[in-house]
Amino acid sequence: MEYKSFKKTQLAATISMVLGAVAMTPAHGQSNDQEGLDQLEEIVVTGIRGSLQRSMDIKRDAQGVVDAISAEDIGKMPDTNLAESLQRITGVSIDRSRGEGSKVTVRGFGPDYNLVTLNGRQLPTASGTSRSFDFANLAAEGVAGVEVFKSGKANMPTGGIGSTINIKTTRPLESPGMVATVGVKGVHDTSTRDGDALTPEISGLFSNTFADDTVGIALSASRQERDSGAATASVGGWRTFPGEVDNCWCTANPSEWGGIPPEGDPNQVNRPGAGDIYSVPQTIGYELAEYNRVRTNGQLTVQWQPVDSVRATLDYTYSEVEVERTYNNMSAWFNFGAQETVWTDGPIASPLVYTENLGGSDFSMGAGKDATRTENNSVGFNVEWNATESLTLAFDHHDSTAESSPNSPYGDSALLSIAAFTRDKTTGYFDSDLPILELGLANPLSPDDMQITGSVFTHNVSKMDIQQSKFSGNFEFVDNSLLESIDFGIEFTEVNNRSAGAVVQRDAWSNTNTAVGAIADLMQPLSIAGEFDSVSGGGNLAQTDFYGFDMVQVINRFNELVAAGDGSYGPMNGLGDCGTPLCASTTFTSDRRTTEESQAAYVQLNMATEIADMPARINVGLRHEQTDVTSSALVPSYSYVTWGGGNELTAVAGAESEFTTLTGDYGMLLPNIDFSLSVTEDIVTRASWSKTIGRPNYADIQGGVTINNPLRSDGGTGSRGNPALDPLESENTDLSVEWYYAEGSYASVGYFHKNVKNFIGTDSVTEQVFSLPSPANSPMYAEAIAAGNTQPGEIFQYIVDNYPNAEGVDVAGGNIVGVAGRDGFTDFTLSVPANLEKAVVDGWELNVQHAFGESGFGVIANATLVDADVGYDDFSLESQFVVTGLSDSANLIGYYDKDGIQVRIAYNWRDDFLAGTGQANVGVGPTYVAAYGQWDMNASYEINENATVFVEALNVTDETTHVYGRDKMQTLFAAQIGPRFAIGARYKF
Repeated sequence: MEYKSFKKTQLAATISMVLGAVAMTPAHGQSNDQEGLDQLEEIVVTGIRGSLQRSMDIKRDAQGVVDAISAEDIGKMPDTNLAESLQRITGVSIDRSRGEGSKVTVRGFGPDYNLVTLNGRQLPTASGTSRSFDFANLAAEGVAGVEVFKSGKANMPTGGIGSTINIKTTRPLESPGMVATVGVKGVHDTSTRDGDALTPEISGLFSNTFADDTVGIALSASRQERDSGAATASVGGWRTFPGEVDNCWCTANPSEWGGIPPEGDPNQVNRPGAGDIYSVPQTIGYELAEYNRVRTNGQLTVQWQPVDSVRATLDYTYSEVEVERTYNNMSAWFNFGAQETVWTDGPIASPLVYTENLGGSDFSMGAGKDATRTENNSVGFNVEWNATESLTLAFDHHDSTAESSPNSPYGDSALLSIAAFTRDKTTGYFDSDLPILELGLANPLSPDDMQITGSVFTHNVSKMDIQQSKFSGNFEFVDNSLLESIDFGIEFTEVNNRSAGAVVQRDAWSNTNTAVGAIADLMQPLSIAGEFDSVSGGGNLAQTDFYGFDMVQVINRFNELVAAGDGSYGPMNGLGDCGTPLCASTTFTSDRRTTEESQAAYVQLNMATEIADMPARINVGLRHEQTDVTSSALVPSYSYVTWGGGNELTAVAGAESEFTTLTGDYGMLLPNIDFSLSVTEDIVTRASWSKTIGRPNYADIQGGVTINNPLRSDGGTGSRGNPALDPLESENTDLSVEWYYAEGSYASVGYFHKNVKNFIGTDSVTEQVFSLPSPANSPMYAEAIAAGNTQPGEIFQYIVDNYPNAEGVDVAGGNIVGVAGRDGFTDFTLSVPANLEKAVVDGWELNVQHAFGESGFGVIANATLVDADVGYDDFSLESQFVVTGLSDSANLIGYYDKDGIQVRIAYNWRDDFLAGTGQANVGVGPTYVAAYGQWDMNASYEINENATVFVEALNVTDETTHVYGRDKMQTLFAAQIGPRFAIGARYKF
């Protein structure tokens, strides 16, 4: 086990003093030559126990509610993924992507409402329309620790209503001397079918100080390649109806598309009735996907301390992540006719069996490729000056960018579909997590039956740039019985965010695009048999066989067929850069740009006193922040409104698009009070109150106005963003008791209460956007009504008959055009995001960390119980407001750390939670993620003081993912990812 110098904690300092006193007193018969032993070196244990001790010290010494994760050694975090480390903290849950931790939810507030900082500086995100940070972009090897601030602090950047998560990197002058490490790892992901069995990862870190420890350099780098796969099943939304809704296609009892035949139909078993609601599936599909990810990270830190009172730090952080997905899928779309069904009991009824007997339907298959490149750059400069014994001043500035762009000539997402129009009977079985698709085909599946159908190619880019400057100071009072110090500062932040995109799409879902057999030689037989053996119902697959193909090969064949006159592209939306609709376009049709400029000033008083001989600390802070928002969006320009008869009018787009710009601003006062009382030497109680904010998503504050065609005589509809939105405001109360009963051991219980207002809903406003004169607002229209004409068709004919030569009236063309100066502008009813809702979220956090003396064994157990005063009503068919992401969670970790052997076994569990209030293809409807628990383990052995070998295993028991709708029988998504294993070595110089 290694030892090294460290900064004393209060407990360590006390122990050192006692041991130092013993060392200074010679033993009986001991020579005075041993007096040199009076200098006892401060030591700390590295490894698991050392990491837990440092994290515990941070929690104990913090003002407010703070949890932390510390590196076990330089360049060695407990997990290889930061999100997976964070999930071990009470109150923190994670979302996984491709089986790896990606984004975090803290105390029920999702990724958009947790601010992530790097060394105290706000990090940009590359998601385009949201503010969520993807922790998978950063390797853990360059991170020294992570702090989670759950209560507000005046000196921290704003935006974290759930928490502020601060990632700390290595600072060489804080650990003088030379340290270097290099690590290699081979990863085996059991989910991949086509990728390499073992993919490489390499990392290295070098830190050294020079010139009597006044100059320091730290450099870290890592490169990780991973091949993985996923087998997924999906139901493309559930259409929901009251029990009395029928689908009989009859005049006496009008039908609704998606309804089932009426009560009494012999093909409907246990049909839901009045008082029930029922849901029918829109599609069932299966997909086999392969992923390749390459992640490159690098960090450089240079520090200079020319004199004891001045320290300057320049740091640069870089990350690049390239992700490519290739996939093949098969699916069947339900058309809602000739149904045979078997139902569960109400009041929320789900089909156990759903069958349609419609001949000539398509059995669809597809192949696609997604490819993105995400790059982060952050340059920061900090200088700290101890101006006097009492006054410290600091200046900090950083310029950081995050950018995501396509990494393929086919855009960031590409899909080409084919189909065989031989599906006569389609049945879905929904009595397990995995939806089972069974098809009755008119002919055995044959490559000669495959026809090219639709395609979609998207080209999306996003970029965020943050420039942030902060001037801060600390003044310490001498010989003051209450006020110890004052922190103060001002901060300037400018965030520029842009998201832009283009879509090239063909909706050619018929069998008229290519001749029979034209692509038969490009088909490759595929099967999903055995791909879902760990998912409930995976042993009951019915339709397992389908055809896969190489998307590029079929695109080339299709272009050849069209050029020869043997094929048709069909209806399409735009052309790609290649001159056909079978590639992406870089001519953006959507372009949103938002600038947020914030100025903040803060002051915080730090006080210490005693209450009944018990040490107490009080921190009182106040932050004022002013934010100005300017948001522009590219939208079509409109020239005029034309009326062709009936009650349908059309806004005619101009030749060019244009940017529309909207603005908004808000000012906030954000106070915080932290109080801690050391009841005994081992027991600390805390009470905190703070006000924090969460900023709206960029999709909500975008400046563009879009309108819908056709219009009506009384106006049109559309939507726009609202940069004038206020941020979410949360009043936070935290109460906790912490018992530090032994070295490396503590227990704590905490209660939190968040009263949040300004949640965003949808409101309606009426505006005369684009200033479009409408023929329905003309004097001729009013005259026609006055003459007794009430129907739009009658009014149209009246104008044509009585004003055939009036400006804008085209009798021959059969339309009437609005004329500026004569006709009134068109009113548009716009859907606009608005601050409408509020909610109370509260919960309990329970934690125990226990080290079993010198045995090397230890255990960590924690749980979070969270609730809100709003919830989703599964029985309601209306749009609802609800706080998403709320769920209970728990962790159980056992470890052993002794004699160079380290073993950690961890179980992480998250209960069912509502992830969203919409479903694909159907709109309104809940999306729940089922409870998920995962076992992970790692073990290492120190061969000597320099070399260590290790093994890792994630998702050891091959847990699967289940997403569902109003009932667990209504599966929306099921996935099998598989375990992941790694073996590697690490050498420390």
